[in-house]
Amino acid sequence: MASLAPELRGARPGRWSRALPGLTLIVLAPLVAEVLPGATRMSSIIVFPLEMVIWGGGAAIARDVVRRLGLSWASLLLLALALSVAEECLIQQTSFAPLVVQIRGVEYARAFGVNYVYFAWALIYESLFVVIVPVALAELLFPARRHEPWLSKWAYAAIGLLAVRASFAAWYGWNVIARPQAFHLPPYYAPPHLIALGALLVIGLVALGLGPGRRRGAWKPLTPPNPLIAGLSAAVVAALLFGVEALAFGIAPDLPPILAIALALLVAAACLVVPRWAASPAWSRTHVAAMVAGSIVANCLVLYASFTDPSSLDFIGKTVLDAIAFAALGWLVRSTARA
Repeated sequence: MASLAPELRGARPGRWSRALPGLTLIVLAPLVAEVLPGATRMSSIIVFPLEMVIWGGGAAIARDVVRRLGLSWASLLLLALALSVAEECLIQQTSFAPLVVQIRGVEYARAFGVNYVYFAWALIYESLFVVIVPVALAELLFPARRHEPWLSKWAYAAIGLLAVRASFAAWYGWNVIARPQAFHLPPYYAPPHLIALGALLVIGLVALGLGPGRRRGAWKPLTPPNPLIAGLSAAVVAALLFGVEALAFGIAPDLPPILAIALALLVAAACLVVPRWAASPAWSRTHVAAMVAGSIVANCLVLYASFTDPSSLDFIGKTVLDAIAFAALGWLVRSTARA
């Protein structure tokens, strides 16, 4: 809260105070989506700077564009989807390359060079936990500046330049180095037609988010439940989303993929209830804090299923970081409720 002191006194904030919200979001995006759940483990934390540039920089730019143009959460969601498609189809190409994790040793839900259940999961997960949830969390931390843009033109330039190098490093490190060395699989090079398809999807989503129809329509208000119920609902959605991920990795290879897609669509439909709650006069920052906390806590807890050695550095590091994060989220919910 000390960083907000110049604003509360009415003085013009310094350069560091102006930059702090954007920098916080750049750190929060990969922290919430990758490190706290354990997808990025302590043993591979060296990739965190790349994730800050790609995930954090992408989330910060998406939020900044939406705030500068006075757009809605629908536009932010479309830009979040564009960032996810860029990651999955152009940068790391995880939705195109044969999956390195096959829980039952069987390739599941892959057709025409696309892991389509995994792709459906990635679009939802990355949109929520890379962009939507970190943006909401950052705006809770800096309430006095939640309606302002946070990036300067120099920040745009720096993120853009770094993103080119980081994206190449992420692609090369995963597809050319990690696949052969860590998983004993051949390097992967996406065919040109899939690259072109991914690029078209990114362009189309950005155009929808920023194009002529971006201001049309409004969410029909729906009275939100008690903040506690809203937080528990967010936790349930996060757990169901983990179920889609487990299915994508082949935990139930005999299950028809259409049922896995149906579960993914159910999760996406549940998420679209939130803008209707937010359109109601009864919606409050306490609801936001509860849902942010519920989704993050549940996402961290369900990912423990992927850890097999409680004595490992990865398990201990995740547990320590999660405990700190849970305590901080509890403080945030309480302080928001009091305010």
